[in-house]
Amino acid sequence: MTTDTTAPSGRERAIARFAELVRTGEVEEHGGGLRLGIDLGTANVVVSVVDAANRPVAGGWVHSSVVRDGVVVDWAGATGAVRGLLADLESRLGHRFDRASVAVPPGIGAGDVRVFENVVSAAGPEPDEIVDEPVAAARALGVTDGCVIDIGHGTTGVSVLEGGRVRLSVDEATGGHHMTLVLAGAHGLSYEEAEAMKKDPRRRDGVLGVIRPTLDKMASIADRVLAGVDVPVVHLVGGSSSFSNAPEVFAARLHRPVVRPIEPLFVTPLGIPMTAGEEDPS
Repeated sequence: MTTDTTAPSGRERAIARFAELVRTGEVEEHGGGLRLGIDLGTANVVVSVVDAANRPVAGGWVHSSVVRDGVVVDWAGATGAVRGLLADLESRLGHRFDRASVAVPPGIGAGDVRVFENVVSAAGPEPDEIVDEPVAAARALGVTDGCVIDIGHGTTGVSVLEGGRVRLSVDEATGGHHMTLVLAGAHGLSYEEAEAMKKDPRRRDGVLGVIRPTLDKMASIADRVLAGVDVPVVHLVGGSSSFSNAPEVFAARLHRPVVRPIEPLFVTPLGIPMTAGEEDPS
């Protein structure tokens, strides 16, 4: 059993609206209490703003490869990306942020967490909350217990949450990057050409069959992690889960329902500045 839009309607609307705000640069009306979130991802740096009721207000993003395998590998690039996005965001909002919530991959060491914090501090705001990425995704989805699988550019992360906290988390190096490598090999393309092919909606029919074995490998990682773990539903997020056959491939391996929300790339960034326990944003 698979489904793409079974999250509560308020959550779905918030995720879709946030994606629209990021892509268009629009700013939503708000009643104050703005909170800032920063996501230093493997393929993108995303900033998000929500109001006191967890409603999305604004966002921004830039393609970047400043993080690899949960480690900041380009300090200057990461700092510059955050500083540029923040300057644009503050200009559009007419508001200065002195604090931010920062997402980190679960299970990384204290030293690596400090690097994430220091990148944000160097860009301006002081980090006031460190949020595990699956916890951020769960906040946006309104999930406190269950499994979140995050398929990013570099890795597949499988996390089990109880009471809003990560109980178990495994991150393995298979992600969108590996899909691109497979496409490049299958079609005799450069990496850049294969990446463009992967992202082109007009060429999806020629992509899905080629990347299916890579998706199945990701699903097998999840199947191994979840062996003997009682999670009746799996939530699939991350940009590389956007392919139409991803829920089907995971459900076939995991033998349990797989829920993929709308705009899976933007779920985790939206949840970073959210306050847990609020009602559905609408």
